[in-house]
Amino acid sequence: MNSPANKATDSNTAADTKVSNFLRQIIEKDLEQGTYASRRWAGSPGDAAHHAAGEPDPAKIRTRFPPEPNGYLHVGHAKSICINFGLAKEYGGVCHLRFDDTNPEKEDTEYVNSIIDAVKWLGFDWSQPGNDKAYQASDYFDFMYCAAEALIQAGHAYVDEQSAEDMRANRGDFGKPGVDSPFRSRTVAENLTRFREMRDGKLDDGAAVLRAKIDMASPNINMRDPAIYRIRRATHHHTGDKWCIYPMYTFAHPIEDALEQITHSICTLEFEDQRPFYDWLMDRLCECGLLAAPSPKQYEFARLNLTYVITSKRKLAQLVNEGKVSGWDDPRMPTIVGLRRRGYTPTSLRLFADRIGVTKSDSWIDYSTLEGCLREDLENKAHRGMAVLDPVKLVLTNWAEAFGSDAHTEACTQPALPHSAVAEGQTPPADRTFQIGKEVWIEREDFEEVPPKGYKRLFPGNVVRLKGGYVIECTGCARDAAGHVTEVHAKVIPGTKSGTPGADSVKAKAAITWVSVMDGVPAEVRLYDRLFAEAHPDAGGKDFLQSLNPDSLKVVTAYVEPSLAGAQPDQKFQFERFGYFVADRLDHVAGAKPVFNRVTGLKDSWGK
Repeated sequence: MNSPANKATDSNTAADTKVSNFLRQIIEKDLEQGTYASRRWAGSPGDAAHHAAGEPDPAKIRTRFPPEPNGYLHVGHAKSICINFGLAKEYGGVCHLRFDDTNPEKEDTEYVNSIIDAVKWLGFDWSQPGNDKAYQASDYFDFMYCAAEALIQAGHAYVDEQSAEDMRANRGDFGKPGVDSPFRSRTVAENLTRFREMRDGKLDDGAAVLRAKIDMASPNINMRDPAIYRIRRATHHHTGDKWCIYPMYTFAHPIEDALEQITHSICTLEFEDQRPFYDWLMDRLCECGLLAAPSPKQYEFARLNLTYVITSKRKLAQLVNEGKVSGWDDPRMPTIVGLRRRGYTPTSLRLFADRIGVTKSDSWIDYSTLEGCLREDLENKAHRGMAVLDPVKLVLTNWAEAFGSDAHTEACTQPALPHSAVAEGQTPPADRTFQIGKEVWIEREDFEEVPPKGYKRLFPGNVVRLKGGYVIECTGCARDAAGHVTEVHAKVIPGTKSGTPGADSVKAKAAITWVSVMDGVPAEVRLYDRLFAEAHPDAGGKDFLQSLNPDSLKVVTAYVEPSLAGAQPDQKFQFERFGYFVADRLDHVAGAKPVFNRVTGLKDSWGK
């Protein structure tokens, strides 16, 4: 099924035709049937009376991305961002960014700012005509309190003062129904009085909770009179000390959706069992006249399970707190700030989210799929450059004889992008220029005094080309007292320079990358790899720290060609033969302190 004609066009999406999935089918059916066509929008969130005074909603649908600001977002959140914002854009709607800040003990403005930055970096925004605000649940605390009192007055909620242990025991389990609380039969007046005493700080933390009155024998344990308000004396990052009672997430979240006139409340499968309470609460508050109908509906999709990755906030925090990584933005972390510093692009993450799709069944996505999306994005964008990561000096012993002086140098050029990577009609970027002289740096693995079978690079008597430069013939090497190779020796063959008429006059067995000693620039290169050595590092409850990859980071001093030394922070390159690298967005200083992070290799070689 194709998307409707009013679907927006996203030039950054790899495929012009979106693949249908159950969420698109639901939205398209609702649009066709006019399920939400009668909604009104007053320009800001509010109750039924507020929206009744507004105009017909110009947004065909409303979705939302509602993170709790208690940590940094990770790659799983990136998928959710792409789904919610992407569907809203596709179907002529609006996606709200909302901070679900109902838990004052774990939330912080630092996380709020990082979430805003992550959503914008991924290429999305939440602006709508006359309103570009991000919302926050704490702005709705007054309404939530009124809604709780309305439930009490309608006989749908009561204050329970059992101990936490008794409540847990009386809740029952999957094989045994729950037992009514001795406080369940309190009168409306008694419940209102006690709830207001909770609000006014007259009860201790944990002394009482407000519970919805539903069915203690329900087969869905979430419907056995769930708690909807608890006492918690904690300073909130937004409301300060105004409140000492706070709504539970399962109570607050549906109300937030309704006040914002959300049509499709899309979340992950772990909330599927909470959907009956979501619907129950919406029905009760619509009956009370507090919320506008039609009310939002919740739909669940499978969360992202990515091999070699952990997305538990608690475990990610443990990695940071125990110094296993350098911080939340360590390039090995699956956080969005970490992926960004590693060199992942917004386009690659959006492509990844689109490629893995949306389903209702859990499955594992191999990490190589994510890397493949990045390669696909960078292949025709990342300028090429040569770097030597494990350098040994190559001396062209006949240089003065060939060119009249050991000090002689010549300019070499290579394209910044292959001709095939330049789109038709576009001007190709300027060529890279670098010098060749008597001494160059080469990769240590490019020389073998006694070559293995099939080896085509430098060994005595073999002829190879210095890529973009001359053809040379290897003559041997020099070693130190310990037998280590300190120099490789070769003779330059004049008249064979790349791009000249004689370039093909001598057939070379191979071409190797190199950097001139004269204009090569020392650089710190951080060779990042997967943080965990096992595909499922915490499977079966095992200690995930035991699966850490000891080779997830190696730091080397390399030499890079001059064009790379002038890179700007966060600029991506393809180091020829090695893969994709990025100038570190924090530590790299253009022209002064080159620092590059390996993003990924040219192909998937993990475990091979």
